[in-house]
Amino acid sequence: MNRLAASFIAAACLAGTSLAQNRDFLSTTEVEQIRENQDPNERMRLYTKFAKLRVDILMQTIEKQKPGRSAFIHDTLEDYTHIIEAIDTVADDALRRKLPIDKGMLLVIAGEKEFLERLKKIEPMQLPDYSRYQFALSQAVDTTSDSLELSMEDSNKRQSDVLAVEQREKKEREAGMSTKEVKERKQQSGDDDQQPKKKIPTLYKPGEKPPDQ
Repeated sequence: MNRLAASFIAAACLAGTSLAQNRDFLSTTEVEQIRENQDPNERMRLYTKFAKLRVDILMQTIEKQKPGRSAFIHDTLEDYTHIIEAIDTVADDALRRKLPIDKGMLLVIAGEKEFLERLKKIEPMQLPDYSRYQFALSQAVDTTSDSLELSMEDSNKRQSDVLAVEQREKKEREAGMSTKEVKERKQQSGDDDQQPKKKIPTLYKPGEKPPDQ
């Protein structure tokens, strides 16, 4: 077991399972790394790295029978699933903004193929506590499969799909709004040509600036 994985497991065990509902799926250090990197390709690389760490930890934990193991496996699977969902969110947001993500997508595809293969090996092991994290494993496998399918899709088609969904949701929201509310919403979102475009949100803390500023 490498030092990073060992530290991660130790910290999680000390935290216990009683705080599971309040648990963040990224560590404080990982959140800081995401904040410091605004480029979607770099964020996709980081999330793929974080997902691999969870899978490594998962497989190492499965090899040993320890008290509380099943709860830790369950939580690790949930965290992993959230990370994969975050990858899709970053990719869709970049495509919506028409930013290139080819470099990041290649890393994601390679990573998710590996993760899916390793996760699918767990069920046939017929572990005694399998029922306690069966659903979480199923969710992790399904989410990875769906994400991999999206990642391997033609980027132009995916971008068109993302924009189409955004437009449809926008129309559905506006259908239930008054004319005044629609106008105000457009002004707030920057759709009105007379209004400045809305700034793209970042994870920088108040007062922080990108390294090159």
